[in-house]
Amino acid sequence: MKVETTSTQVLNEKAVLAALEQSLAMIEFNTQGEVLWANENFARAMGYRVSELPGLHHRQFCPPDFVRSADYEKLWDSLRRGKKFQEKILRVTKDGRSLWLEATYIPILNEVGQVIAVLKVATDITAREAATSNLTLELQQMAESLFRRTEDGIKRNQQLADAIERVMHDNESNLTSLHDLEQQTGAVRRIVQTIRDFASQTNLLALNAAIEAAHAGEHGLGFNVVATEVRKLAKHVQEAAQEIQATVLGISKQVDKVSGGTKNSQQAIEESQHQIQQAVDEFAGIGEAAEKLDMQAKTLSQMM
Repeated sequence: MKVETTSTQVLNEKAVLAALEQSLAMIEFNTQGEVLWANENFARAMGYRVSELPGLHHRQFCPPDFVRSADYEKLWDSLRRGKKFQEKILRVTKDGRSLWLEATYIPILNEVGQVIAVLKVATDITAREAATSNLTLELQQMAESLFRRTEDGIKRNQQLADAIERVMHDNESNLTSLHDLEQQTGAVRRIVQTIRDFASQTNLLALNAAIEAAHAGEHGLGFNVVATEVRKLAKHVQEAAQEIQATVLGISKQVDKVSGGTKNSQQAIEESQHQIQQAVDEFAGIGEAAEKLDMQAKTLSQMM
């Protein structure tokens, strides 16, 4: 036995219209833009009583700039030709507040297809628009902060490069000073060797003088010759000592110069380290700002 089933429409037009009227803001205009009827939701949203709305013109709910624009005339020309309009719109309440609506204008046709009225169905999205606007402003501020941090990071990196360049220059100067110091040290070694040679010869001559003096007695003419040579050697030794003193003074100056260069290098290195840390901190801040910006952008995307 075959069982036939039939479907029955549960909703009727009146029930649907009543449900929509309870949840949406609705208003009806004639083709000239004058209010024919409005429900409680629309009146409350716009700051009116229901009884105040019939007879008011549509332009009274719009910003003055929009009413004076060509777009306003274009809107109503399209509605009169039977074209539906759906858009996010800005309207003005009775007390002058701005109100954002997600609205649909629906031309109502008679039996012969002529437009006899316009029904507007709207949802108040002012809170959503305000939240979106605040979030957009916050994103703009974060973007500006991110840009400033990036500029600071670039500036820190340039300072770091300058500090490193100074270190390299100081090191080159130190190498030159060390080379001069090596040359001075070589001169000292040569002079010291000369003094040793002088000392050796002096000792030998002194020994010969002693022998000659022993043999000559009162007639120590040879001793006189030896003594003369010793005096000459003593003079050479004195001159060598003066040269050593001058050389040592030069070495001392070079050492001071190297020491000063080393201190400058150390200071430059410390400055470089400080600049590096600042650069790292700046880019760490950029990373945090970028992460927060990404989170805000995702939030905005979900809201839209």
